[in-house]
Amino acid sequence: MTGTPHWLDPLERNTWRCFMNMQERLSGRLSRDLQSESRVSAADYTVLVHLADTPEGRMRSADLAKKVEWEQSRMSHQVTRMAKRGLVTREGCFKGGRGAFVVITPAGRGAIAEAAPRHVESVRRLFIDLLTSDELQALAGISRRVLDQLEKSPR
Repeated sequence: MTGTPHWLDPLERNTWRCFMNMQERLSGRLSRDLQSESRVSAADYTVLVHLADTPEGRMRSADLAKKVEWEQSRMSHQVTRMAKRGLVTREGCFKGGRGAFVVITPAGRGAIAEAAPRHVESVRRLFIDLLTSDELQALAGISRRVLDQLEKSPR
């Protein structure tokens, strides 16, 4: 980056800080709720949701890491921990001989089925129920716009 940064004005700075504070605190609270009410961590839940949402219950490890914006090493460590608990397994990729598939197990499906209702209750109580329908639609539109921009410029 060269030149003088285009600093945030007071409204932009306040909005950004409020958003970040909300996101960090909400994520922390949801993680604690999930951990205390189920046998899965927030990281476990993230992996399990993505795997459960696929028709075969499996994804290439690299694709899963990319989808959740994790480094491959973090994904590998997470999958190793989850495999030790029987939530997922690894399968070799036979096309090209590189990488591995992460596959949700029946125990993983059971864990997500147990955790999801409680998690949704927390999401609803701490976030959804505080917003009007118009606010939810506006937030969804804003989120889509930011996500679209992130997809256009991955780094």
